[in-house]
Amino acid sequence: MYAVIETGGKQYRVQEGDVLFLEKLPSGEGETVVFDKVLAVSEGEEFTVGTPTVEGASVTAKVLGHGKSKKIIVFKYKPKKGYRRKQGHRQPYTKVQIEKINA
Repeated sequence: MYAVIETGGKQYRVQEGDVLFLEKLPSGEGETVVFDKVLAVSEGEEFTVGTPTVEGASVTAKVLGHGKSKKIIVFKYKPKKGYRRKQGHRQPYTKVQIEKINA
């Protein structure tokens, strides 16, 4: 059984027991999060697609922790003009484990 959920502007295909790194959520560590935006659910041979979401379906996950991803370097440069800007960025994330798919 799997489901397709939407969170943080992205879509994820999840199964029970999966560990995901999502865009940062406001929940604390150890709390339970419920995702209501379920776009599709598959149970064996049965596949349900929502319009735009599947009614009554939800995915429950447990927050394992928060962190920051690897640093990316943003470097702007214009040749022959002496213009250079170097900036680093680390995107915050939330690590969650999928516990239950309710369909």
